[in-house]
Amino acid sequence: MPFEFTLFLAMVGVFAVCAFAVKLPVSLSMLAAALTGLLVSGNGLGIRHLVEGTFGYVDTILVIATAMIFMRAVQESGALDALNVVIIKRFRTVPALLLPMLMLVAMFPGMITGSSSASVLTAGAVVAPVLMILGLPAAEAGAFIALAGILGMIAPPVNIPAMIIGGGIDMPFVGFEVPLLLLTMPLAVIFSLTIGLKHVKKLSWEALAPKLDTETYERYGIRLFAPILVVAALMVLGKVVPKYFGMGLPVVFLIGAALALFVGKRFNPLLAAKSAVADALPVLGILAGVGMFIQVMTLTGVRGFVVVSALSVPPIMLYAAIAITIPLFGAVSSFGASSVLGVPFLLALLGKNQIVTAAALSLIASLGDFMPPTALSAIFAAQVVGVEKYSRVLRHLVIPSIVILAWALVFIAYSKQIAAMY
Repeated sequence: MPFEFTLFLAMVGVFAVCAFAVKLPVSLSMLAAALTGLLVSGNGLGIRHLVEGTFGYVDTILVIATAMIFMRAVQESGALDALNVVIIKRFRTVPALLLPMLMLVAMFPGMITGSSSASVLTAGAVVAPVLMILGLPAAEAGAFIALAGILGMIAPPVNIPAMIIGGGIDMPFVGFEVPLLLLTMPLAVIFSLTIGLKHVKKLSWEALAPKLDTETYERYGIRLFAPILVVAALMVLGKVVPKYFGMGLPVVFLIGAALALFVGKRFNPLLAAKSAVADALPVLGILAGVGMFIQVMTLTGVRGFVVVSALSVPPIMLYAAIAITIPLFGAVSSFGASSVLGVPFLLALLGKNQIVTAAALSLIASLGDFMPPTALSAIFAAQVVGVEKYSRVLRHLVIPSIVILAWALVFIAYSKQIAAMY
């Protein structure tokens, strides 16, 4: 048995014990696994490697932290509630348009922060009561916002799993917008309609208005959406004319957050920023832990061993391995699955279009948020809609998960043809 394989088993074993048996946070479990790799390989504590690994994803950490501050500012200003009111008032008589629009609203925080939990707990908490007013049962409303959470996490402009996979092979996060839109938006429309259309009732505005926060929009009007529009414009300009507007996502998000102070309800910016960063800390900790884990795997040769092993798998078995192992490992952390398995599988798929393939692998990794026992998206969605047992929400996610998996594998298999389309 190769020493690298023994080392890999030791690292993964310690990680699993710490995460599942000891119930440590995923970030600390990653740290314990990295320390195990250093000690077993004879590299001592190797503090330098742990520090270097921690800073491996510092750019992504800054993006997430500032994005969470922006989202909290937008939420505190009343823009999310107002957006809900505008969409429902405009599309309430056309359920086939209303449901996809509500799905998009629920996805928005995940698109900005790269976190499914952010989507479910912010916009999901705003959309879920509306879905139930429209006629969706609580469990199916939970499935709706849980799906919005993972699709928002994968949709552009921020996709952390894809950033992690790309970072593993030194591939910049450039050119992902179109494949990520193709991967997520058709599914968002299909799932919103298949879950909700059979339940939705056409209600008059007079019946809906008392159950919504209409006061904020009536008082501040369309200016509530200025921060969102400014951030979107700066993102587009940063791509089109980077020489003049390439200021980076963290600065863009901070500009949007500052603007939110002046367009809607008043709030304390320091308290909002503190709360937002506190909410983001678990995700930021996981990224630091992933960085240490990957650094030690690279140092000890384990990463190379995993890549070579993946390359030796027959093509048919490779697709089966991707479909099974990435979601299962994602039960602990979709980010961890992206780094530990996503990178080797991407290297094993050399010859495919790397951007489309990495995007599809990130979508498969997102399914880890549905995998018990953690199942973060499903658990949070159940809490938001008031369902005690998250298994009631989870059973409505089985078929959508299979569809997501099949859709992603099609993108991998035909990555060159898909890339040639745009």
